[in-house]
Amino acid sequence: MSRFANLPQTHRRAHRVLWPWAAATVAASLALAGRTTAADAASDATAADASAADATAVDAIVVTGVRGGVDRTALTSPAPIDVFGAPQLNATGKVGLKEILNTLEPSFNLPGINGGGTSWTVRAFTLRGLNGDQALFLVNGKRRHTTALINNLAAVGNGGVPVDLDLIPLGAIDHIEVLRDGAAAQYGSDAIAGVVNIILKTGSHGGGASTTIGANYQGDGLTEHEALDYGLKLPNDGFLHLAFDAKHNDAASRAGPTTSTIFGFPTTAPFGTSPLDLTADRYLYGHSYGPGEEAIYSAAYNAELPISRGFTLYSFSTFSYRDSKKNTGSFLPNNSDSLPQVYPNGVNALRRIFEPDFQVAAGVKGLLAGWDMDFSSTFGRDFAYLKGENTINASLGPSSPTSFHLANQIFDQLTSTLDLSRSFNVGLAKPLTVAFGLEHRFEEYDIEPGDPASYAIGNYIIPSGHYAGQVPALGLASYAGTAPADSGSITRQNVAAYVDLGTEPLKNWYLGLAGRAEHYTGGPGDTLSGKVSTRWEFLPGYAVRATISNGFRAPSLAQDIFASATITGLVCPSSGVLQGAPCVPGQFVTRPTKFLPVGSAAAQALGATTLRPEESNNYSVGLTAQPIPRLRLTADAYEIDISNRIVATSNLNLSGANLASSPALSALLIQFPFGFVAQYFTNAVSTTTRGIDVVAAYDLNLHRWGQLDLSASYSYIQTDITRIAGTPPQLSAFGLTLYDRQKQANLTVATPRDKLVLLANWSVGDWRFDLNETRYGPYTEVNSPTDPSLDRTYGAKWITDLEVTRTFPHGVELSLGAENLFDVYPNRVGVVNAQTGAGQYGNLSPFGITGGYYYGRVTVAL
Repeated sequence: MSRFANLPQTHRRAHRVLWPWAAATVAASLALAGRTTAADAASDATAADASAADATAVDAIVVTGVRGGVDRTALTSPAPIDVFGAPQLNATGKVGLKEILNTLEPSFNLPGINGGGTSWTVRAFTLRGLNGDQALFLVNGKRRHTTALINNLAAVGNGGVPVDLDLIPLGAIDHIEVLRDGAAAQYGSDAIAGVVNIILKTGSHGGGASTTIGANYQGDGLTEHEALDYGLKLPNDGFLHLAFDAKHNDAASRAGPTTSTIFGFPTTAPFGTSPLDLTADRYLYGHSYGPGEEAIYSAAYNAELPISRGFTLYSFSTFSYRDSKKNTGSFLPNNSDSLPQVYPNGVNALRRIFEPDFQVAAGVKGLLAGWDMDFSSTFGRDFAYLKGENTINASLGPSSPTSFHLANQIFDQLTSTLDLSRSFNVGLAKPLTVAFGLEHRFEEYDIEPGDPASYAIGNYIIPSGHYAGQVPALGLASYAGTAPADSGSITRQNVAAYVDLGTEPLKNWYLGLAGRAEHYTGGPGDTLSGKVSTRWEFLPGYAVRATISNGFRAPSLAQDIFASATITGLVCPSSGVLQGAPCVPGQFVTRPTKFLPVGSAAAQALGATTLRPEESNNYSVGLTAQPIPRLRLTADAYEIDISNRIVATSNLNLSGANLASSPALSALLIQFPFGFVAQYFTNAVSTTTRGIDVVAAYDLNLHRWGQLDLSASYSYIQTDITRIAGTPPQLSAFGLTLYDRQKQANLTVATPRDKLVLLANWSVGDWRFDLNETRYGPYTEVNSPTDPSLDRTYGAKWITDLEVTRTFPHGVELSLGAENLFDVYPNRVGVVNAQTGAGQYGNLSPFGITGGYYYGRVTVAL
């Protein structure tokens, strides 16, 4: 029986769309592969394609940031670009693409926990100090769709809707190009921080298979990863390269013991009135402090088939399925929502996410009337089925379900592009390259409601015990389902035209000009972007380069209509009044944090306005040098000014009295008698980000002692807020602030200001040694919008990764490695939650909080 057979009807509906695509893909692949003759197959029974290894070289040709004309490398590009080949990706020992980039790219930052809700599944990251959705991600040069899950509870990257990199199979990747420069004039919306282009393998024969198993030093977090890829030859020197990937990791936690009362009262004391507190498991309620359990299965293909008259048909696709499980909230037995008839030991609520995701692209390229032509269409979909397990809607009483469908979140994107380029001799030092093109993009975002029980308001009254006669908190514990009123659908279309010119007016002086005009339906309107780039090689091996550009990022559809609710807790004070409503002193009361759609009446009543596009200006200047053979140096300084950044507001703490005083909010008083915490998206701030990136690489031939490749990469990033919008009078009337000090700190100091990555690869005989030494600079977590005494600064740390590989006959390799070899943890200065024991290492460590990890990997060439 299919593992999907037991899923609810709404989830199976997504698979009815996906499985015909998968079946058609397999059928087409087999049909194309079947046209390869037996002689072709025999002649291709050689070692796997070696292009991935070549991609790591600094003189590898790059395709990101340049269109047509002269081939360029990372060293000769007018803008800074990094290239990471498959051997480098594999040698990190990581099994997720975000973790790999965090290891190799100094301007990339990935906090370890970074919030609750869906934010732990699609962890927010930054590139050059900006949110992940302020960078553009491509696969084979084609725009990748973003996730349907929004980082609404993240600290770093709060409210972002980034591309989910972990849903791209690692075995399919040939190399990755990271353009560290603004490129909206070349590629369109989102390309403010840079462009990451993931290039798939193109081998027409051979491949490889690998199995990796690892675990944390403490024995938890077991990880298993299997990868397989294989190339087949198609007629006319075409190829079909297939890849499959499966990975699973167990949960891990570093929480300490619960230090508050678990069964008895008062809830704030270490031990209360119940003798059960003396024997209670005080480590039961901290499982949310660390990574959750997750399984991802993915597949990909990349194919080209030359046809007549110099044209080539091409297609590529990825398909992934995620099954994740995370403890996202614990409620002790003395919480009024932990009905003892159902949960005598309290509630460890679980959030489940079942997520099929796919991208498929097809196109034709070739020479048309003297122009290099590329026409393609790319469709991507992310379908997230959200479920709550081991939880309860206490307002429905003991008969409440304990498993709930919370919502479906779906994002579709269809992009069609036509690109043309040609070189002309116009009497300059080099021909003039002219590139221009058109793009159309259709996007749709849907939120579908969950089970009625997940958002229902019951009338259960607790019959006995400490809370006798009281009504438990209304709604679902830890999180709430999406009600029909909060569901919805939104679509948008975009049309764009661009022109990109490049030449050398004088010998060794490159000059490039690019411009792009775009029109959006549904709000963002019209935008214009431009870019000037130049490079001058003033001495052999020495050059200066610079770029100036402006760009934009349209609000994501999810940011326009997203709504959600999660649950937090408060203890009723001795006065018996909480947030303007009566309560039992000592009672643990749950209150929701409700994210309001920008266009909703409630958000408008709190001062929300229509979202506008973010606008940016990007400046960079750099130096490249190759003073001696095999030594390459680059240094680039940059500034990125962004106005009207889209951020989530402060946590707007609205009491029951606040709700009662506002006609637009009073309807919520029935559901939230103690009030609630509200948030919405707004263009609240403008920022300036300044940084410098330095890269050095040196290859040393040790002759009989092998080959030693060394590199050092350093990134310094500082973000300052230059403008904060005034607090709307609707909030000022309640004494609230639109964008408080905690939100400001998450934007400016919550990630390391600098990062140094040192890499060494030594190959000698049948042995290979990969050493990675990374220094993460200090960062600060601000844990309260009003109390500076809860601020915590975490010092710089050195993290060592080591992998040793032995090659055996017949293409077999055995690798043993360790990540965080010396078991380094963040400073143990965090603000600890007394009820769960979580927080001792903070939440935003760029290298995680689970300490050392060891693994083994077996690789076989096919």
